[in-house]
Amino acid sequence: MKIETLSSDLDDEKLVVSKITEAVKDKNRVNVFINDKFYCSLDISQLAELSLKVGQVISVEEWERLKKASDFGKLYVRALEYVMMRQRSVKEMRDYLKRKTFDRRVRVKNPKNGEYQTKLKEGFDEALVELVMERLISRGYVDDRRFTEVWVENRNVGKGISRRKLVVELRQKGIDQKMIEDVLGGTARNDADEMRKIIVKKRGKYDDNKLKQYLMRQGFSYDNIQEVLSSESLEA
Repeated sequence: MKIETLSSDLDDEKLVVSKITEAVKDKNRVNVFINDKFYCSLDISQLAELSLKVGQVISVEEWERLKKASDFGKLYVRALEYVMMRQRSVKEMRDYLKRKTFDRRVRVKNPKNGEYQTKLKEGFDEALVELVMERLISRGYVDDRRFTEVWVENRNVGKGISRRKLVVELRQKGIDQKMIEDVLGGTARNDADEMRKIIVKKRGKYDDNKLKQYLMRQGFSYDNIQEVLSSESLEA
């Protein structure tokens, strides 16, 4: 969100922290009032870091720093909620945060008449994206190596997937080719076993020709498909 511009009459007005109250929706945040008007919200740790107290007189620079700290805290919480849903790559997280910098139209309910109206909600300041990324990475919430290991492990459980398709998926997530090869090289997975998982599920639905076509669409090579299907037929 863009920092509000101070009006000229505020330059001569003393800025006083008049009240700090617990936020209603989030008990880990507090609402800060300047000169008896709501100004911004902060999380508890930010409040401690800034040593903010009721009755404290702040400068114009501190006034602006509070707003930046508030926006950083809000964006950081959004990022944590996003990464807690599942592991995220650095690219995924950065793309998500960048979307939060876009202005967008939202529907809000008018408390007076109960009617909904559309208003423009400003996005976060773009400069906050890298600040949030730095904290997420430093605290281990976003880690491409860990993301790759989890992705490979999850994609190898139950549903078969070819190495080629797995590499394409990871590259789309922004993972470096060398890291992909390194992680895959440390696993026992192979295309033959992955193919057999699919064959077990699909053989009753497809004849051999349709099964071959399906496996090729999943990224398996024709030669490997022929070899595995032949061995399956011999075992049967």
